[in-house]
Amino acid sequence: RLVALAQQLDAEDLEMNRAIGRHGRELLTGVEAVLTHCNTGALATSGYGTALGVIRARHELQPLHVYACETRPYLQGARLTAWELQREGIPVTLIVDSAAAWLMKAGRVQAVITGADRIAANGDVANKIGTYALAVLARHHGLPFFVAAPRSTIDLSLPDGNGIAIEVRSPDEVTHWAGQAVAPAGAGAWNPAFDVTPAELVTAIVTDAGVRRPPFTESLRRLVAAPVGVVDAGGDDASA
Repeated sequence: RLVALAQQLDAEDLEMNRAIGRHGRELLTGVEAVLTHCNTGALATSGYGTALGVIRARHELQPLHVYACETRPYLQGARLTAWELQREGIPVTLIVDSAAAWLMKAGRVQAVITGADRIAANGDVANKIGTYALAVLARHHGLPFFVAAPRSTIDLSLPDGNGIAIEVRSPDEVTHWAGQAVAPAGAGAWNPAFDVTPAELVTAIVTDAGVRRPPFTESLRRLVAAPVGVVDAGGDDASA
């Protein structure tokens, strides 16, 4: 029974991710290159991905170049995302996290898309550290900032992102890499694993039940209330 349940959950998650891809791919119409952060692909899900699922679905219709942040300090972008995209045959260019501003300034990308670990009722988004910075940069450079996540990520019990607890991980992840010190002995380090992007910086949120736009307080509430499998095309669903 446990094996059967695990297989059922795996199949359901795969279909949710494919639905995210179908709903979100239209947001990247005409986009030639997109920037993403951390890993949101097959290795993080049941085999397709959330933000990378949108990228995969778009690439099936038109060629898409992906710029991937290395995602310090654990390098999920370099070690996982770049590897996945190579296997999928999707062109990928890796950048250090601090190159994102100059990448946007140079006009090399036309959109940013990331995943989410939790989304508050007002649309504030918790995700891998560095996501907030990308959203700020995208706003400054006039680029859309999209978030892709399953509907289960939305937590209506949290009115906003201030209630999201942020994990602070070991400073060794910053001061060391692969067991080798990269900072002077005794140097302190602050290592929050996540940050919270304010809803006003988010252009749209892509879920397995459709695309939601601001004001998120209302659009997300309706989305969560809708029966599973139903797409609520209440005027703010770009996929309708």
